[in-house]
This record gives sequence, structure tokens and C-alpha cells, in this order.
Amino acid sequence: MDSLSANAAPSSRPSLRVEEAASARSIFIAGVDEAGRGPLAGPLAVAAVILDPARPIVGLNDSKQLSEAKREALYPLIIERALAYCIVLIERDEIDRLNIFQATMAGMSRAVAGLVPVAHEALIDGNQLPKDLPCPGRAIVGGDALEPAISAASILAKVSRDRVMVTLDGVHPGYGFAAHKGYATPAHLAALQQLGPCAQHRRSFAPVRLLLDQAQLF
Repeated sequence: MDSLSANAAPSSRPSLRVEEAASARSIFIAGVDEAGRGPLAGPLAVAAVILDPARPIVGLNDSKQLSEAKREALYPLIIERALAYCIVLIERDEIDRLNIFQATMAGMSRAVAGLVPVAHEALIDGNQLPKDLPCPGRAIVGGDALEPAISAASILAKVSRDRVMVTLDGVHPGYGFAAHKGYATPAHLAALQQLGPCAQHRRSFAPVRLLLDQAQLF
């Protein structure tokens, strides 16, 4: 597991706006979302974000509903204006060891635990709550389109993961990671059949597992 970034105020002393919010007895609510549960390759990215009501961000929405250009434009605004954020990567080997659901739950807990200031409540996109969240939580189906903090988390997770997959395209050429980001597109499946799995392919996912099983037979 890697942590791409910890929080919006990395110094040991909270920023002025964090102190002002705390003195006003604000309730810090984190939005939490992930990107990359479905792909056959690459890490899972999970983000948690506490937005600052005094610094609104126009245009937040479910990352899947935004163009790549719009996500890239919103990413630095979220980083700059959020009270806190944390982005966690769950690598391929941990996904295979835990399974994708448990890896997602673990990543959500780690992302929330990485926030400074700490969250008083976490809003989780979906219908499941991690059992070891460090604060109370609520699962919200479709929350990435309903709650701005979850929308912000979905954007941070998506952009972070996409950037990783572009980098991995150079490390493992031929699979087209920069184009399909590891999802099971026809082009990716054809490359997988031709080249076999690389170190970033998830062994616990059926198309990859079947190829590995076939290789052991011959």
C-alpha cells in the first residue's frame, strides 16, 4: 500500500483555516470513494476528502460523469481548497491476497485514518461500510453524484489511478495501459492473450487466472 498524499496541511501545526474551523466547533465530514475495482491490472486507488465550506469548488460530480480534461482541472482545485485529503493505493499483490472487496474496505479505512484534521463522520460511496473505520460512517448508494465530498474523493482517486496506469504503460509496454487503464477491453484481452500476464495483472481475476492455469498445463 502506498499513500500518494496525506493531507492539505502537512505541517505539524494545523493551518489557520483548520484552527478557525475547529474553534467554531465544525463537524468534519469526509467523503470517500475508490477507482479501479474492475480492472484486470494495476492498483486500486481510494481517496478521502474533507471539503472546506468557505472555499467551494464548482463543478464537482461523479468522476465517471466528467471528461478527463474536467477531472484534471478539478484535481488541483480539490488539493488546494480541501481542509484535508488522503489518497491511498492498494497494490496488485494485496488485492490478490485479500480479494478486491476486502482490499477496497481496507483502503477506505486507511484513507479516512490518514486525514488531518480527523474526520468526525465518513460518507462512503456504495452500500457497504468498512468494519474498522476510525469514525462513524454512512454508506450512500450513488453518493459520488449526491455528496460533493464524495465527488471530490472520486475525482482524486480516478485521476491518481489514471496517472499511475499511464506510468505503468511505459514499464510494461504492449498492453495499452495508458489507453484502457487496465480494464478488460477487447484490445487489452487480445494483448493479454498474446503477451501473457505481467507483474501488474491481478492473479485473482478470472481472465488472468485462466491464462496462468493454461500456462501450467503446457
